[in-house]
Amino acid sequence: MVLKRNITWGKRLSAWAVAALVCLMALPLSSARAETPQRGGALKIATLGLDTSDPHRHTGSIGVQQVYVEALTSIAGDGSVKPFLAESYEVSPDGKTYTFTLRKGVQFHNGRVLTAKDVAANFERVQKNVSKGWLASAMKQVQGFEAKDDTTFVVHMENPYAAFLNLISELWIIAPESDGWNETITKPLGTGPFMFGEWVPNATFHAPRFPHYRQKGLPYLDAVEFDLRGSKDNDLALRSGDLQIAMVNRDKIPSMAKDPNISIQNLKDTSWYFWTFNNRRPNKPLDNVRVREAVSYALDKTAYMRFIAGEQGVVGNQMVIPGNFYYDAELNKSDRHAESNLDKAREILKQEGVNPEDITLKVVSWQKQYAEVAVQMIKKLGFKINHLSLDDLGAQNELGKYDWDLCIMHSGPRADIFLRYVRMMSDGPNPVLWGGVQDPEYDRIVNRAITTVDADKRRALYLDAWKRVMDNYYTVVAGHAANAIGVRSEVHGYDTGFTWSQNRADSGLAFTWMDQ
Repeated sequence: MVLKRNITWGKRLSAWAVAALVCLMALPLSSARAETPQRGGALKIATLGLDTSDPHRHTGSIGVQQVYVEALTSIAGDGSVKPFLAESYEVSPDGKTYTFTLRKGVQFHNGRVLTAKDVAANFERVQKNVSKGWLASAMKQVQGFEAKDDTTFVVHMENPYAAFLNLISELWIIAPESDGWNETITKPLGTGPFMFGEWVPNATFHAPRFPHYRQKGLPYLDAVEFDLRGSKDNDLALRSGDLQIAMVNRDKIPSMAKDPNISIQNLKDTSWYFWTFNNRRPNKPLDNVRVREAVSYALDKTAYMRFIAGEQGVVGNQMVIPGNFYYDAELNKSDRHAESNLDKAREILKQEGVNPEDITLKVVSWQKQYAEVAVQMIKKLGFKINHLSLDDLGAQNELGKYDWDLCIMHSGPRADIFLRYVRMMSDGPNPVLWGGVQDPEYDRIVNRAITTVDADKRRALYLDAWKRVMDNYYTVVAGHAANAIGVRSEVHGYDTGFTWSQNRADSGLAFTWMDQ
């Protein structure tokens, strides 16, 4: 028997996404709709940034590029995987062969029609030339691929690979004639509803409409203007109309809810908040797991998550929230850091011969208020703190030196649970937020999980890997919150996704229009 279309490897994310986030998304969604969509206008949006012009080399910022590049699959709003550039797909009974049938007549932005050979070229580029890329670990499982004809692309796997269809939703297909193909792509030619226009890093990105998009009549907008200045308050810009869609800080939601011109939507998956120790080159005394444990007792998770997300914050000790298939209620009940315990922390430090007043901890974070809250919690133990609060690029560069003690961060929604676990693998992409873990046993467990077809067995393996993370204090989770997005009333047809994607099979900016 051949599995078709929306193949599942056990229980998908969709069920928990609906059930678990009801409490997180009690805020009203935009309901303004008109009879006939209007064409034209340039929508101004501010969510995530753009860290590279090469879509195969991104480090996690996926809120912009998906409007100009598309993939074989797409993650729908409920977390399920859907065909995208592929019209359909089939998976062999042994889970090792994937056959994709491409949509006919899809054009790149230079007017050339997409073929299966183009898809194969992209897979080859990611597998051979992007050694530290986001999909490097996944592509190691690919034994080979072939373009059988113009519309048929086949992938052969070494072993069954549970997350494959989800993961390739971020393997974007670009015309091989794009500038910089052999090194770093500087002007990608994609197939999306908008094109790669003018990019000013950390400032703006202009994406003009692609008039020959494969979905007839779409997009409605003339262009999308992305504001890429990450660490700023969007409140005034949304109120004035300088932005039509923007990420909103939780502390501004109550006042925005009173504005009749703005509604609030929530991303349908959560971000998880954590602090991480330097695992690659730890300084004394944080090379001692008992000292890490002591420092972690200073974290008041309830107060911390309330500061971040108010009543919508979810306290926890795992990468996922209650209701997720990979969540373990018993593990949550056994969380030794569910409550702050400064007395316990001081007792451990004394036992380990550590006098906090003699030690200065170097802490790295983004320019986020929650980081300062965490710093103040650690200071209660008597440590001196050298806190570097940096923009995204500055934080990445500083963390990559591994000359620090603690980083205070969060990580957003991902297309598959593997994309959270992979960040702590020895050869994982952009590992700095998790201190550059080098743990062969952790790697072995995760690799077993991802090649295990049986969902329950895969879940057990992932939980074993997570217990190893917790026991070694590689990172400590505080909890979860859904990102809030403000949408002005003149905007219609916009719906937030499961991840940050602004273009997907079931919705996105291609379907968005504005009153003219």
